[in-house]
Amino acid sequence: QLRDLTFWGLGSLAGATWSKVATGLPIMLPALIAAPFLARGLNGLALGEAPAFHLGIHVQRVKNAAILSVAAATGAAVAMSGGIGFVGIVVPHLLRLASGPDHRHLLVNSALLGAALLLFADVISRSIIAPSELPIGIVTAVLGAPVFLWILFRQRGVLDL
Repeated sequence: QLRDLTFWGLGSLAGATWSKVATGLPIMLPALIAAPFLARGLNGLALGEAPAFHLGIHVQRVKNAAILSVAAATGAAVAMSGGIGFVGIVVPHLLRLASGPDHRHLLVNSALLGAALLLFADVISRSIIAPSELPIGIVTAVLGAPVFLWILFRQRGVLDL
């Protein structure tokens, strides 16, 4: 049980089963369906709350829907696989740098690239010390920390580090 707890704390797809997916899907699917409908509101909120309000966006409604959908999807994903860091931090920022800030593309592409990065990290974690398995959180931290630091230092003038 200690091994399972360690792998859940650092993240692992080793215990993934279709029954776990079926348990989390009713929670995550509405959040994924809601994402494209939130894109216009999130684009407006990127300008600030007052400009978004003047554009006709119901600011509090968009904020509540975004927080609820993100919290539900994240909670279900963490319950199934454990805490896998840096995927949700690095992927959207890299995509924003590559394709721009439009949430119509950013939300869908973040989900797809995040899933691809997670599968890539899973392959590495299973093969780097085969036949044992390394927790995915360690692999994503090794891959994501340098990218995150690069993004942080790239914005050095803005962050005043």
